[in-house]
Amino acid sequence: MGRGKIEIKRIENSNNRHVTYSKRRSGIIKKATEITVLCDAKVSLIIISSSGKMVEYCSGPRETLMKILDKYHSQSGKKLWDAKHENLSNEVDRVKKDNDGMQVELRHLKGEDITSLNHMDLMALEEALENGLASIRDKQSRFMDALRENDRALEEENKRLAYELHKGRKTEENMRDMEDAYHQRLGNYNNTQIPFAFRVQPIQPNLHDRM
Repeated sequence: MGRGKIEIKRIENSNNRHVTYSKRRSGIIKKATEITVLCDAKVSLIIISSSGKMVEYCSGPRETLMKILDKYHSQSGKKLWDAKHENLSNEVDRVKKDNDGMQVELRHLKGEDITSLNHMDLMALEEALENGLASIRDKQSRFMDALRENDRALEEENKRLAYELHKGRKTEENMRDMEDAYHQRLGNYNNTQIPFAFRVQPIQPNLHDRM
């Protein structure tokens, strides 16, 4: 009895899907190996699972894969990556060369390795150093001006606070003087009123005897 035909559709059960993927992947790689050996064909195979894991097969060493891809480019007219990345090694070499040149220039600015420089190179180096020194001095001058301006502002604020403090002390002294004067006048007033208090109600026992 033959096996029933399997409907080709997505397997919903994740465990069954994983088992089927492993079996079919092994079968495809086996078929690719067989056709490579039997027919002397160049085969490149890349499989990426739903989880993102990649499996690859190439019929030859690593460089054969690039040859197969180049063959694909030339025959299909399609590119698997951006053309600007094809010269990535050249770009890396250019950046490295620029970096080496900047390192040499930095050593020259520090006064190192200048014996190989000619007269024109030394003049250009001197001009660059003078321009840099002038820029540094200008920056330093602006910084010092800002510091002096800040010192003046702090001094003015200190004077204002000292004046406010002095004015507050004078006000406090005036208040104390006014309070002392008030108490002194009040004491004098009470002392002058006491004798009249006795005169308002004099004690005259003889007046009762006359009545």
